[in-house]
Amino acid sequence: MLITVSGPAGSGKSTLAAGLADALSVEHVSGGDIFRALADERGYSLVEFNKLAEEDDQIDRDLDRRLRTTAEERDDLVLESRLAGWMAGDYADLRIWLDAPFDVRVDRIADREGDPVDQVRESERERADSEALRYEEYYDIDIEDRSIYDLVVNTARWDAEATLDLVLAAAESYDPAGDEGTYPVENVRYEF
Repeated sequence: MLITVSGPAGSGKSTLAAGLADALSVEHVSGGDIFRALADERGYSLVEFNKLAEEDDQIDRDLDRRLRTTAEERDDLVLESRLAGWMAGDYADLRIWLDAPFDVRVDRIADREGDPVDQVRESERERADSEALRYEEYYDIDIEDRSIYDLVVNTARWDAEATLDLVLAAAESYDPAGDEGTYPVENVRYEF
């Protein structure tokens, strides 16, 4: 089973994906892992590669191509990134979107990074706006469109353990024989 976990920063993607992969005894591949691998392959530190990615859109596209290829070629996997559901498309058996109110996510990121809340609030607004524009420009993806997801969870309502239990119940009860159809991922330009 290929499961994707997507959502904005601070929504709990990495925590859920790692726990889900462990509970299901499958591999967990994150967009962050792929990004680090791309940086290593090109001989850059993460800081250098992040700065380069701000000016070179091919880095985003290379990351997304690897997500898409991973989804095409692999099964028994939890694939996690902001665009994992979109990039995996119809290869995914279960597409999950995690979210939480903006201020909750800002507080989580500030706690995790040790940065001032006001600074995180501003940078996350800019980041979200920038990413939404890039996804639309690159692939015709409206990141606010949740129609492709099988399960959307507000992680401010449930803690990490309860969120894992919720998603695990969905994954374990999924029966392909009774599946009458997912929302197709249509009109995405997979041009990398």
